[in-house]
Amino acid sequence: MSENAYSDVKALDLLNELERILESDPLIDEVGFVHPSQFSTLKEAAGGSTSSQDISEHENTNFWIQDHKLGISTQVLLPLYRAAKHAFMAALREYKTSENLPGNSGDDSLESEVMSHSKALLMLSCDFGTAWNSRKFIVLKKQLLPMFIDELLLSALILSYAPKSERAWSHRRWVIHTISGNSILQQIIEGESELVEKIAEV
Repeated sequence: MSENAYSDVKALDLLNELERILESDPLIDEVGFVHPSQFSTLKEAAGGSTSSQDISEHENTNFWIQDHKLGISTQVLLPLYRAAKHAFMAALREYKTSENLPGNSGDDSLESEVMSHSKALLMLSCDFGTAWNSRKFIVLKKQLLPMFIDELLLSALILSYAPKSERAWSHRRWVIHTISGNSILQQIIEGESELVEKIAEV
């Protein structure tokens, strides 16, 4: 199926599936873009199972997940990117509008939408500055340590396939600088050393 053959509805279904996968396995630490012909090889290498999770036959041709590794079919990248960008920009507009309403302290569901869509979008376009900045804004507003840790995990995931992404490195530096007074900093520094060594091996 060509990229142009994907309707908006099918592209949105792809985005929903990607976001479901990302939510169901927050420890995904590597992403790769796989030609559709390689999915059968991945399935065989995994012992005949495309995933430890319950993924339907339709999804097997678009996504592959095993041992916290995610493969995305190159065949769906463009429609998936378009759907992610559209969903992110719409959610961000709605979030900004709600932020400007008098007496409104923010809508958690809108924040979740922005975070979810921006994560999917950044996996497909790692230098999308507006997506990184929206995440910074929400994380700073919430000031929750688990959210900062999630940002480190996301940037590490991006760096698994784009080790020279200045935006991802900048985001990591920002997170570390922001939480520098926290007691978990030593663990993070050790993790940074491991990440740099891992990327250097590639």
